[in-house]
Amino acid sequence: MPKWIKFVIAILLLPVCAGAAKALWMVVQRCGSADTTWVPLLAGAACWIVIFLLLPKPMWLYVLGHELTHALWTWLFGGEVKKIKITSSGGHVVISKTNFLIALAPYFFPLYAVLVVGVFALGHFIWHWPLVWFHLLVGAAYAFHVTLTCHALQTQQSDITSQGYLFSAVVIFLGNICVLLFGIPLLTARVGLLNSLGWWFESTGMIFHWLQRVI
Repeated sequence: MPKWIKFVIAILLLPVCAGAAKALWMVVQRCGSADTTWVPLLAGAACWIVIFLLLPKPMWLYVLGHELTHALWTWLFGGEVKKIKITSSGGHVVISKTNFLIALAPYFFPLYAVLVVGVFALGHFIWHWPLVWFHLLVGAAYAFHVTLTCHALQTQQSDITSQGYLFSAVVIFLGNICVLLFGIPLLTARVGLLNSLGWWFESTGMIFHWLQRVI
């Protein structure tokens, strides 16, 4: 798909981004009283941010997750992974097919947070691991994803340039919002997933209606 078409699509999706942001704010407001979830989540995130600011950045670990995410999404779309190279200064993966989701997935799919969820789901089912540690590690893992993704984006990324800057920004924004719109209700159990999607649809519709009146 030519980049100019992706640019037009990105422009058209901006109201959807605004609607998603408003829906996320509504979800956070309604889940704000879930102290037993938010306190360890934010504590875990704060612990990682201190490590991120004071200690050398674990770029090899980040690059590993980045390239494995490319590989995972390639498999999801039926492609093959032929080679993976990981170094602290960068890496690459040789795959049989690609699309914009495969290219941009590492910037919105928090692989390590998903792994924490999977491991703790098994551990809690078998050994009854306390959920406070689960929330603490999820917060740290998601903060790891956000901080090191922002750090990586300070340098030119071929994944981004190949898709176009605005289109990539919109996809990455919506991808991260989707993770939060699904993740926060599941973690706090205060809002249903259908409610989150409904607020997103309603907020986006209101923005399009406002734009129609303005234009």
